[in-house]
Amino acid sequence: MKIVLASNNAGKLAELQAMLAPLGMDLVRQADLGIGEAEEPFRTFVENALAKARHASLMSGLPALADDAGLCVDAFGGLPGVDTAFYATQFGYEKSDDNNVRALLEQMRDVDNRRAAMVSTLVALRSADDPEPLIAVGRVVGEITRERRGTGGFGFDPVMFISEFGQTFAELPPAMKNAHSHRGRAAARMVELMRAHWLA
Repeated sequence: MKIVLASNNAGKLAELQAMLAPLGMDLVRQADLGIGEAEEPFRTFVENALAKARHASLMSGLPALADDAGLCVDAFGGLPGVDTAFYATQFGYEKSDDNNVRALLEQMRDVDNRRAAMVSTLVALRSADDPEPLIAVGRVVGEITRERRGTGGFGFDPVMFISEFGQTFAELPPAMKNAHSHRGRAAARMVELMRAHWLA
C-alpha cells in the first residue's frame, strides 16, 4: 500500500519507513508529490497531526500518515511543545535543529530541573474524510544534558539523555534509538492499529 507521509523531514521518513516496512507500506514524502506543507494552527500535537494528514490525503488522493512531535520541558510548563520546530526563532536564531539545541541549552543554563519528554503523535487516515483516524502516541521521558553528546539522530537527540541507557538518543545505535524513541513507540502502536483496523 502506498501512503503519503505528511512531512518533508528526511529523518522522519527514514525512521517511519523502517518501522512500517513489516506491513508492506510504501511511504512517499508529500514534497515528492508536489504537495506543500499544511497549516498547523493548533496547540496540541493530535490536532496538528490530523490537519497535516487530512491535507496530504486530500491533495494526493492517497491514505496519509502524519506525525506531530515535540519536546515538552517540565521547567517551561511543557513548552516548546507544538512550537518545537521553531523554538530557536523566538530567540533571534534561524530555524534549524542545530539552533534549536543551542537556544535550549542557553535557556536552560541556570535551570536545575532538567526533566523533559519527547512526544510523538501519529495520525493515519484512509482518505481525507476518514471519520475514524488511527491515533498513536509515543512518549519518552529523559533529562536535558548541559552539552551536546553524540552525533546520531536529529532534532534534540544530542541533548536528550535517557537514563535507562545512560546515553543521549544521539549516542545510541539507530536501531536501538528507533525501537525506544517517542516516534518508535508511536510507530509500534500505529503498526498494531493498522493491522487491526486496515489489514484485518
